Amino acid sequence: MTAVTVSPKYQIVIPKEIRDSMGIVSGQKVQILTYQNRIELIPLKPMREMKGFLKGIDTDVARDEDRV
Repeated sequence: MTAVTVSPKYQIVIPKEIRDSMGIVSGQKVQILTYQNRIELIPLKPMREMKGFLKGIDTDVARDEDRV
């Protein structure tokens, strides 16, 4: 776990290792939310990049008779 420091302007720097592993680039938007006493940053990806991200997902799930 990496610790970061909040600047006097309430800014933080996302460490390079995390930026690289998450594919975050300069100018990219992130969603920020609070959840159970913590702050979460979620990188927003363009819809074009999302194409095929569910490829190979198992769609064989039990369904009710009226949902087939």
